[in-house]
Amino acid sequence: DQTGTWALAMLTISLAVTPVRRLTGWNEVIKLRRMLGLFAFFYACLHLLTWVVLVSFFDVPTMLDDIAERPFITVGMATFLILLALALTSTKASIRRLGRKWQQLHRLVYVAAVGAVVHFWWLVKKDIREPLIFALLLAAALGARLFFLRRPVATRRVSAM
Repeated sequence: DQTGTWALAMLTISLAVTPVRRLTGWNEVIKLRRMLGLFAFFYACLHLLTWVVLVSFFDVPTMLDDIAERPFITVGMATFLILLALALTSTKASIRRLGRKWQQLHRLVYVAAVGAVVHFWWLVKKDIREPLIFALLLAAALGARLFFLRRPVATRRVSAM
């Protein structure tokens, strides 16, 4: 369970980097974003491996049934596949090769973050406090991004300095 919590925490922190940079003017923090995203993927891999090894015991038919029949696992697997695509294309060579399409692809991080929160929320049965905290943090990070996106261009340039 903790591997999933760490994956979600790293993903949430990576999405908070841009709002923190814009609010504080601390531009150096942007250098941490890729590393935080890769940490999120690393913990997501550990989370998946925990499920494959310790829960499913490498039983592929059972795992496929779980993916198909249990919505929280379906969402978790879709989220993992998005994170896999983002991790594989996070290199400088991929950025050059994909050009503008790289940025479009990496906007899927928002879908992955929402998917991770939904996966966590649906996983817990009674005490939703922890998924709720992640949902609120994610909403704050995405809300801050929308706030800065809607500001006039001249105002955005001034705040970035």
